[in-house]
Amino acid sequence: MEAANRGAKEGGGLSLGCNIKLPFEQKLNPYVDEKIEFEFFFTRKVILRKNSVAYVLMPGGFGTMDEIFEVFTLLQTGKLPSRPVVCMGVRYWKHLGNFLRETMLEAGTISPGDLDLALVTDDIDEAIEYIKSKLPQALVEKEEYADIY
Repeated sequence: MEAANRGAKEGGGLSLGCNIKLPFEQKLNPYVDEKIEFEFFFTRKVILRKNSVAYVLMPGGFGTMDEIFEVFTLLQTGKLPSRPVVCMGVRYWKHLGNFLRETMLEAGTISPGDLDLALVTDDIDEAIEYIKSKLPQALVEKEEYADIY
């Protein structure tokens, strides 16, 4: 989350942090302007998912994998309206992509179209254009999202 908070803050925006209370592993990063803390992972994930119009994932650990697979599952099953997903870092995500294609797809546990649920890139401009092209037109017309264009 630090990358998103740092980008927001350095870009002149408001940086919001959704922190989970953990005994040792987690601390608030220095780029957060306002925070909310959660006791449980699932509560944090629901709030992040509910308020997101797109998902940009940076390389991360088990929490990142938990979040991306939950989003993929909800998109795949239609329980979440279509939203763009971008995974930044081709080298980092390459092995996961291989696993999806060579193991899950071959085993028939996912469909070929599921491989199109996210863009994997190193190019920031490509990520921005992808998000803009995939956002439902209704979001584009909403005044509250006008500033992202």
